[in-house]
Amino acid sequence: MPVYEYKVIPAPTRGRKAPGVKSPEARFALGLEDMLNEMGQAGWEYQRTDILPSEERQGLTSSRTVYRSVLVFRRATAPETPMRDPAQTAATADTSENRQDPADEVPENHKT
Repeated sequence: MPVYEYKVIPAPTRGRKAPGVKSPEARFALGLEDMLNEMGQAGWEYQRTDILPSEERQGLTSSRTVYRSVLVFRRATAPETPMRDPAQTAATADTSENRQDPADEVPENHKT
C-alpha cells in the first residue's frame, strides 16, 4: 500500500486575465486551472476542494468564524510494494526448498 503526503493550499480568490478570456467566471476558472496544472507538474495529484471553518480575531476581545476554501493535493512518498499473504509465502518457501534443479536430474535411460 503506498504512503502519501498531503499538501493543502488556499483556493484562489481572484481570476487571471488572459487574451480572449472576458467573463469573471472564465478568468476565475483560468486561475484555478493554472494552479492545478502547476501543482500537477510538481508531482502533486489533486484530490478535492474543501470549505473549512477558521476562527479569527475580530477586534481586541472577540472572534468570528470565517469559512475558507482550500485545495487538497497528494503524492506518493514511497514506492508501492505488493502485499504478500504470509501463508502463501511460507508455502512457496517449503516447495522451493524441496525442488531440484531440472539440470541436475539425469534421465532414467542415461544412468550408468
